[in-house]
Amino acid sequence: MSAGSGRLRIGILAGEASGDILGSRLLAALRLRYPDLQVEGIGGPLMQARGCHSLFPMERLSVMGFIEPLKRLPELLHIRRSLYRHFLANPPDLFIGIDAPDFCLRLEWQLRRAGIPAAHVVSPTVWAWRQGRIGKIRRAVNRMLCLFPFETAIYREHNIPADFVGHPLADEIPQQVDRAAARAALGIAGTGKILALLPGSRSGEVSLLGPLFLESARRLAATDPDLSFLLPAAGAERLAQLRALLVDFPGLPLILVEGRSREVMAAADVVLLASGTATLESLLLKRPMVVTYRMAALSWALVSRLVKTPFAALPNILAGQPLVPELIQNAATPEAVVAALQPLLQDEDAARAQVQAFDAIHRSLALGFGERCADAVEAILAEPPA
Repeated sequence: MSAGSGRLRIGILAGEASGDILGSRLLAALRLRYPDLQVEGIGGPLMQARGCHSLFPMERLSVMGFIEPLKRLPELLHIRRSLYRHFLANPPDLFIGIDAPDFCLRLEWQLRRAGIPAAHVVSPTVWAWRQGRIGKIRRAVNRMLCLFPFETAIYREHNIPADFVGHPLADEIPQQVDRAAARAALGIAGTGKILALLPGSRSGEVSLLGPLFLESARRLAATDPDLSFLLPAAGAERLAQLRALLVDFPGLPLILVEGRSREVMAAADVVLLASGTATLESLLLKRPMVVTYRMAALSWALVSRLVKTPFAALPNILAGQPLVPELIQNAATPEAVVAALQPLLQDEDAARAQVQAFDAIHRSLALGFGERCADAVEAILAEPPA
C-alpha cells in the first residue's frame, strides 16, 4: 500500500505517558499520508486526539517495579488476550507496539504468527543487558524502530531489520535554549550561577540521592557564596519528601519547585542529576552535567553483574566516551561530587567542551521522528507477505 492509495488500518499499543507522546507523533505523520487512517488499540489522550480508538484505558497498563505487575498480572493477561482476539477477528494492516516490551513483544509475536506484520518503537535495552531476548524479538517484529543510533548494531548482527528514527525530544527542544527566559519564567532574579539538583522522580531515588545532593550543595555554597540552587520535585509526594530532607540543611540558598524540571535545567548553569532520561534533556538543553546513581546494595550486586555497557550515563553511551562525569554507587560521595562539579562551575573551557559535544549529538538525533517512523511503516507495508 502506498500513501494515498487506500484506507490504512493499524493496531497500536502504548502503555504509559511517554509512549502516548511517541504514538501521537507517529499517528500525526501517518495521517498526513493516509487521511482516512483508522487506528485502534490502547493509547492515552494524545493518541486519542489523533484518532486512536482505545479499547482499554492506557493507565491499566501503567505499572512499575517488580511487585505491582505481579499483583496486576491477571488483569494484564486478560487485556493482552482480549487484544489478540480482537485483532485476530479484525486484522489490521499492521500492528505497532510502543515500548512496554514485556507486554508488547508476545502480542506482536502472536499477531505476526497469524499473518499480521508488526513493528516495535523503542528498542529494549538488549545492547546493555538480557541479550537473550534478541531471539524473541526476531520472532515478534518485522522491524525495530530505534531512538538512538547505537541501538541498531545488535539488530544488524542478528539480521533483524532496524531503523534509527531519531528522538522526538531532539525535534522538540530547540538547538539554543534561552537561560535568562527560563529564569524569568521561574521568577528568579539576578545573574549569579545556579546549580540544578535532580535526584530522581521516585521515592527510593530521592531517599538515596537527596541527602548526597544536598550535602554536596552545602559544601559548594560554603566555598562560593554567589552560587544558588534549584531543586524540582516530581509531584506533591516528592515535594513533601524533599521538604523533610531540607530541614537538615538550614540556610542553603535553594529554591524548591514543584514540577517544571525542564525549566529548572534550562535556568541552570550546571546540572547534578540521577542517571536516567533527564540526562538526555540536560544534553539537549546544552547544560553541562555530572551524573550519579545509587541503589540498594542487593539490587546493585545483581545489576552490576548483568549490565554489559562501559557507561551508565546516556550522554556517555551516545558519545562512546566519558563525556560527562559518572559517579555510581560507592563512588557517589559528597567529596567526589564536589570535585566533579567545581571545574564545570569555575572553568568555562570545561563546561564548553561538554556543550560542544552535546550540540553535535543533538543534531544527530533530530531527524523528524514522526516522519521517520512513517517511512518505516510504509517500508513494512511494501514488503511481500511472510
